[in-house]
Amino acid sequence: QVQLVESGGGAVQPGGSLRLSCAASGSISSINAMGWYRQVPGKQRELVATITSGGSTNYADSVKGRFAISRDNAKNTVALQMNSLKPEDTAVYYCNADIMVWNRGSYDAWGQGTQVTVSS
Repeated sequence: QVQLVESGGGAVQPGGSLRLSCAASGSISSINAMGWYRQVPGKQRELVATITSGGSTNYADSVKGRFAISRDNAKNTVALQMNSLKPEDTAVYYCNADIMVWNRGSYDAWGQGTQVTVSS
């Protein structure tokens, strides 16, 4: 049994910053890629950023230069620093992790989602 717990969402004005955090817990052997996705009502969930266990990162074009993903392998956590936020960044943000579970193999874990609202 593994779970991801997110924190840090909220409301902010355009141009502001927020930091999202996500912690994985449970019977974890190791974690491969971790990432953040977002979804708005009526649209498909989209990739925001990912990071490998080695620290290689990938970003959606829409957030490059504004968002930064990081992780702490020792603590099984991943964070998303969001700067220069725009109204179009408003969405529910989900944490994702490819987790190797003890005696069970690979498991694609998702957090419960955290709302980010950017509005004046």
